[in-house]
Amino acid sequence: MTKDYKTVLEYGEAEEIINKSKFIGYAKPVTSEEEAVQFIEEVKKKHWNATHNVPVYLVGDNNEIQRYSDDGEPSGTAGVPILEMLKKEEIKNVVIVVTRYYGGIKLGTGGLVRAYTSAAKLAIKEAKVVEKVINNQYLIRIDYTLHGKIQNELINGEYIIKDTIYDDKVNIYVYCKPHESHRLVSKITDISSGKADIQEKDEVYLTILDGKVIDA
Repeated sequence: MTKDYKTVLEYGEAEEIINKSKFIGYAKPVTSEEEAVQFIEEVKKKHWNATHNVPVYLVGDNNEIQRYSDDGEPSGTAGVPILEMLKKEEIKNVVIVVTRYYGGIKLGTGGLVRAYTSAAKLAIKEAKVVEKVINNQYLIRIDYTLHGKIQNELINGEYIIKDTIYDDKVNIYVYCKPHESHRLVSKITDISSGKADIQEKDEVYLTILDGKVIDA
């Protein structure tokens, strides 16, 4: 069953110094394991002389693909805490790489966990966490005389109007959440006295950033 989820919007990068060690976090949205592996290789090539390049990625509706490595750090101190953080925050379809340049001061097990998690979180913040919310798209074809009433109903009902195209009829493309589909169709049918042509189109993901739709 298709469901809503969180991911990152774009590439993000952040750097911090912890006890003289430099940590550089990278985050990027991905849709496949191949994309994730390619990004990891790019970061490794860029930082070929780093002490560690710790990769983590989660891909799939149900996190079917989960990969991580500590890349030479003590077991469980780098890749695992980043992976667990992503799962706790319910962020998926993302790849993370945290690069470390050792500064001469050992951080200890707890210190490493905090440092790698912190660098990953900073990169994710720069990449911007977004919600991917499933919606049904409808095309509503109506006479011009009904345009005002129907438009008001859609706006007041907090549906998302994607586009309005005018030909011999008014064509309104609207998004609604799956559980609201029946109510939308019923309302438009009532208002138009059954004269509206209501066509269900694609099921799509809308991208929500800070409560606002950014790709409708």
